[in-house]
Amino acid sequence: MITKTDVRHPIIELSLARLREWVREPEAIFWAFVFPIVMSVALAVAFPGQGSRLVVVGITSEPGTRNEPGTRNAGAALKLRAALEGVEAIVLRDVSAGNELRVIRDGDVHIIVVPGDPPTYRFDPDRAEARLARLVVDEALKRAAGRADPWAAREEPVVVAGSRYIDWLIPGLLGMNIMSTGMWGIGFSIVQARLRKLLKRLAASPMRRSDYLLSQMIARLAFLAPEVAVPLGFGALVLGMPVRGSLLSIAAVCVIGAFTFTGIGLLAASRPKTLEAISGVLNITMVPMWVLCGVFFSASNFPPAFQPVIQALPLTALNDALRAVILEGATLAQVGSELVRLAVWAVVTFLLALKLFRWR
Repeated sequence: MITKTDVRHPIIELSLARLREWVREPEAIFWAFVFPIVMSVALAVAFPGQGSRLVVVGITSEPGTRNEPGTRNAGAALKLRAALEGVEAIVLRDVSAGNELRVIRDGDVHIIVVPGDPPTYRFDPDRAEARLARLVVDEALKRAAGRADPWAAREEPVVVAGSRYIDWLIPGLLGMNIMSTGMWGIGFSIVQARLRKLLKRLAASPMRRSDYLLSQMIARLAFLAPEVAVPLGFGALVLGMPVRGSLLSIAAVCVIGAFTFTGIGLLAASRPKTLEAISGVLNITMVPMWVLCGVFFSASNFPPAFQPVIQALPLTALNDALRAVILEGATLAQVGSELVRLAVWAVVTFLLALKLFRWR
């Protein structure tokens, strides 16, 4: 016989059921914990500290002027190679005639130098690394030719902890992961339950619609701590990323961000009846934020006309708050405007989901 004390609140029962369902999904574990680490390692290798970046210079000659001894440009090519080989920051690569455009397009070299008097530089001015390579090569060749500088500037290199690309990237990956797990996990879970007629059965139980939606949000928070701790700890311990903010502040930002994207996920899943439909809704919602909200590059790269929309998006607020707290040690009061934006998104989307949600 079941007594009243044996029956727990519907929110508790539903939250526990969702947790068991989540644990049984190995792909969810991968995307929540393994994927951020794989991305961090790959991008740390691809984009090391700027001080360790090398300028890749291709050397070629015009057709019919091969650099074998006795050919017309052999002397110029030998001088050019000798001048550039002595520069520590330059890596030389031979480029066959007719292959120049491909290696520039693919980024195999940053600049191509054609021997001559004067030499010819071929590079893509729209690429920052190509413009830098042009300056480095030009400086090296002119110094080798005997140019005398009127004065030598006094250099004071400054290495700021947290200024590397990987340091800037990890909080963005963390924000993207909070968004993706919240929206995909909630959206697919609800639509699958709708497909299996489970929601129809739940509707007949003594449970309110708000109980079901709140249980989804609460279950989402249960795995938030390891989901945040794994990439953050990996970045700090393995990649040397500084963590200047308090753990309490970081946790508060992540919790508010998780509520926000769980609310958006609930709204996205309130009506779709098929997996194809929810996939389309989630993709059209998330992909623009991946591009616009400063995950892999700064949102300031977009024109000023885009900025009001970009700043209004929840992922922008979450990424800005995470970077400020983690890298700069900002307090919650200092990221208050970002947290207010996230809270507004969380409340509005939850209320809309509560109004629009259908069991069938």
